[in-house]
Amino acid sequence: MTKKNSDIKNIKVIIADDHPMMLQGLKATLEQGGINVLGMAREGTEALKLILESQPDLAILDIDMPYLSGFDIAQECLKRNIQTKFIILSFHKEAEFIAQAKKINISGYLLKEDTSMVIFDCIREVIAGKMYFSQSILNNDLSFVNKKLERLASLSPSEKKILKLIAEQHTSQQIAQKLHISTRTVEKHRSNIISKLDISGYSNSLSIWAIDQKALLMNL
Repeated sequence: MTKKNSDIKNIKVIIADDHPMMLQGLKATLEQGGINVLGMAREGTEALKLILESQPDLAILDIDMPYLSGFDIAQECLKRNIQTKFIILSFHKEAEFIAQAKKINISGYLLKEDTSMVIFDCIREVIAGKMYFSQSILNNDLSFVNKKLERLASLSPSEKKILKLIAEQHTSQQIAQKLHISTRTVEKHRSNIISKLDISGYSNSLSIWAIDQKALLMNL
């Protein structure tokens, strides 16, 4: 353990990733830095269970995991007033994922390409109550994503529900049946959504947009 890492020695951490080699490599890196890895999980429900039981100082999570994503876990812990801080460690560097992380108050966001030095720098900042995002991410322009989030926030609960179903590639008829409303009502909602989100183009432009933005929409 380096002198630089002495200030984070023995903090308690839960880690989760559905790739076994990544999980083992992260555990070894953290333990070499003197960090106490309380447990590991390869899927979301197991990770949430470990966090709720041990309430660690920190949880380092992948986004894409079976059952619950890293975002799902962080949001559930936020609802339950769990004081654990969260760092996302992911391959995703798309601005939509970063904006969603900021929206739900994720403390840190790292890329799996980042070095172990960057991981420890992030942990140190997060434990100190600060936020830390990978430099590769900070170089992206997030302004257009923030505008997109503002527009999404203007949607009604019904419109958000319908937009999520559109992202899951349900037709208007299927949405009508699922929500027990008329197809005409669904089409009216679609029209309102297109207007609020300022989506222009051909007839199925909303469907294409929603499918492309599915990762962001599922966490509305």
